[in-house]
Amino acid sequence: MVAPIDLPRGRPRLAAVLQNAGTLIGATNVQNTLGVDREQARKTLARWAKQGWVKRIKAGLYAPVPIDVRTTNQVLDDPWTLVPTLFGDAYVGGWSAAEYWSLTEQLFRSILIFTTRPTRQRQQDIQGLPFVTRHISPERMFGLKSVWRGTTKVQVSSPPRTIIDMLDDPSTGGGIRHVSECLSAYMKSEKSRPRELIELGDQLGNRALFKRLGFLLEELDAEPSLIAACQERLSSGLAKLDPALSSKKILTRWRLRLPATWRTAERS
Repeated sequence: MVAPIDLPRGRPRLAAVLQNAGTLIGATNVQNTLGVDREQARKTLARWAKQGWVKRIKAGLYAPVPIDVRTTNQVLDDPWTLVPTLFGDAYVGGWSAAEYWSLTEQLFRSILIFTTRPTRQRQQDIQGLPFVTRHISPERMFGLKSVWRGTTKVQVSSPPRTIIDMLDDPSTGGGIRHVSECLSAYMKSEKSRPRELIELGDQLGNRALFKRLGFLLEELDAEPSLIAACQERLSSGLAKLDPALSSKKILTRWRLRLPATWRTAERS
């Protein structure tokens, strides 16, 4: 057994653990900092939780409770700081990334996470914070940006990757109508790099997203060469503009099934 570090009892010991661990702590952090065995580390965390100094986030994981907080129902100011610890190799994407990049004014309570870690529950409520997860392969971890949230580095999809993810699966963007609004905002923004949409779409490898992208770009009167690039990548067969909606109307030009309520401009 490693000899315990000579620290005063109470909060100074917790402060020392937090200094080494960061936002969230577990038994291993207590072991490494205080030089105690695992059983003692677990008992220490349990005692701190009972004293109201830390709040259990999930099994074996705790967050510090600020001294001036009046309730421990929610102790984390920034839920993004949980992402690396809870979801491993992962990134914030979809509607959450669209909010971050100011591609939408709509507010979503849930935080959408793409993760390479298999999860049994696609929806999780952690510390009163709802997370929605989508499992992806490690090969799809591209087109990302690193951002610092306090002392925690978090991955978030870049603006064009955010758009492509939402076109790949419109449910990750809150439905195709909201996705189309985000695409419009992207095309008008200083962040717009239209050719990156094509390049990232090629990397993702889902031809159906080019049907959605080309159709929506055409409605926005985008650059003809960009629309032509989408047409060149059309696969045979029909795809739904939004798989979640009943779609009986067929648009042959884009090999798309459209919701009956979707109005399209007449084009030759």
